[in-house]
Amino acid sequence: MSRSTWKKRIPGGVHGRRMLVIGFIDKCGTGLWATSIALYFTYVSGLGIAQVGLLVGISGGVGIAGAPLAGRLADRFPLTRVLIGTQLLRAAALLALLTTDHFALLVLYSAIGALPDRATNVLTKLYAARIAGPERVRYQAINRTVSNLGWAFGGLGAAAALSVATSTAFQLLLLGNVLTYVVMAALTFRCAEPPAPSRVAAGSTTEAPRAKPANPWRDRTFLLFTATEAALFLDDTILQVAMPLWIVHATDAPVGLAPLLLVLNSVLVVLFQVPLARFGATTDAARRLLVPLACLFVAGTLALAASAVEGPAVAVAALVAAAVALTFAEIIHATASWELSVALAPDDAQGAYLGVHGLAAATQRFAGPLLLTGVIAAGPLAWPLLGAGLVATCAGQHRLVRRHLAKRSLSVAPVTVSEH
Repeated sequence: MSRSTWKKRIPGGVHGRRMLVIGFIDKCGTGLWATSIALYFTYVSGLGIAQVGLLVGISGGVGIAGAPLAGRLADRFPLTRVLIGTQLLRAAALLALLTTDHFALLVLYSAIGALPDRATNVLTKLYAARIAGPERVRYQAINRTVSNLGWAFGGLGAAAALSVATSTAFQLLLLGNVLTYVVMAALTFRCAEPPAPSRVAAGSTTEAPRAKPANPWRDRTFLLFTATEAALFLDDTILQVAMPLWIVHATDAPVGLAPLLLVLNSVLVVLFQVPLARFGATTDAARRLLVPLACLFVAGTLALAASAVEGPAVAVAALVAAAVALTFAEIIHATASWELSVALAPDDAQGAYLGVHGLAAATQRFAGPLLLTGVIAAGPLAWPLLGAGLVATCAGQHRLVRRHLAKRSLSVAPVTVSEH
């Protein structure tokens, strides 16, 4: 494939491609740190499993505010400048962790860092929607593929550091992530500002009165959708937080398997995210993906339960099976969640709506570690119960979106994401 053909296949032009590079760098750094964060607080800071779960949970709870705040700011200020601010704040908060082993201060700094971390997810999603236009589904799939390449590189670096497992090695992982934030801020400064529907409308010279922008907090369907999303994002915390702790406390698998499973996760996303994205290119198609998503959650949680069987070989095989199932759950949910959230958000309040949707991932970051540390403490039989809850959530969201589509079809002609 020629270079020009390759560029044409990536929506968003030169600035869209530059933002993909920024996403790659972001995940390289995050892969270094996130794959070892639970173990850092365990081995370097000397925290117990309950303290680690509480720290991650509290910081995630504070981070909940980052998503709606980012959405509001993006509707009112240049998106790229807001992004630069979040990247620099992430760097400062992470550096602060090096200054103390005191539990309260670790919680404080982690909470400060969680705000821009959650905000960045919403802002990059908005950038993708605005820069790629009608091709946003493909752009987001490519973005996830590139990001997971970064995860793979970062995870390999973390695996190498964990083979040494010294305080210096963990500190170098943290510093590597800080450096990526600084580089990202410099590159984001060179990205063009994409058009924002809300600001374009505000700047119009027409004298026709404009309706007040839609309010996501009064949209019952969107709020219920966001609530179900909070549960379906649990694959993230299972892979990043629960699985490393489960390996250490409940299985005979080696500790070094944890980052390698995240590398496997990244490789599978790189290979399958773009090809599978075509199955969620419309709102109705994205809704149908909730059925295989439920099946994958069942398979993953059953495999985690089986990994507690004595013997390293059985444990490793079960953990690999769980990682594969949960990775495909992540891929399918990412496709469905992206299409459904954007399709349900009106153009005049896109930032506000996607900011509220960002509460789902942020809430999961808060409640997920607390829930999953409870699952770990309860033992292997708790995993199938969690799987059953996720199946019920998929069914609820499927019904909710189907009802919304039926209601919409009675009033206006259906519009797919590719027709926007």
